[in-house]
Amino acid sequence: MTWSIFIYFALAAVLFWIIGAYASWRGKSMLAYSGTLLGLAVFFSFIVGMWISLERPPLRTMGETRLWYSFFLPLAGIIVYSRWRYKWILSFSTLLATVFICVNLFKPEIHNKTLMPALQSPWFAPHVIVYMFCYALLGAAAVMALYLLLKQNGRHASRQAEMEICDNLVYVGLSFMTFGMLFGALWAKEAWGHYWAWDPKETWAAITWFSYLVYIHYRLARPHSERAALCMLLACFLLLQMCWWGINYLPAAQGASVHTYNIS
Repeated sequence: MTWSIFIYFALAAVLFWIIGAYASWRGKSMLAYSGTLLGLAVFFSFIVGMWISLERPPLRTMGETRLWYSFFLPLAGIIVYSRWRYKWILSFSTLLATVFICVNLFKPEIHNKTLMPALQSPWFAPHVIVYMFCYALLGAAAVMALYLLLKQNGRHASRQAEMEICDNLVYVGLSFMTFGMLFGALWAKEAWGHYWAWDPKETWAAITWFSYLVYIHYRLARPHSERAALCMLLACFLLLQMCWWGINYLPAAQGASVHTYNIS
């Protein structure tokens, strides 16, 4: 499997996801599931092929992590659709996944077998994969928050149910983020001899984790302050973006962070 054929898998996957999103609007649940799951299967087959050809998990570069994010976004979308039957969620997840796919198409990264010694750890793959799934769930929560901020106030019962979707996505997303941090700490201990060193990436990871924890406590303390909570949730997602890729462009990380290996 080579990167040059990614476009064919991407086009097929996006086509299936579009079919699934369209079917959800038409109320055809079986076609929505079939289209989305077929797209996920096609896209994941490319990831598996890259894994085999590279002889390592495709998780080293930003382009490779975007592969996983593009995969997990429709997965998070179909989970939300399955649980709460929101027809628009598959359209948004497809759109966001397509954006990340296009970034990979127009800005391809270096994909080779080289893997620095620090990444040759059994904790490397679960740490990054769990984080990518967490990011997809929290991305879905951010999309839901933006939708509710732009939406005119509806019935109180409906509004509360919609807020509960945001809350549940954050609960699950933060749980996976916690597991990701624990896996990362075990990886750091094996690779560098310590669990935590306040590296710039680790610092922003902690900031992001605490920001979502603050959101949860705010919701519990002030359940009726919905607009402020939604704005807080969007701010949390911006911090998450800084933790994921924004940190690579900060002066503090240049030459000082052990996590800057994933820029190239």
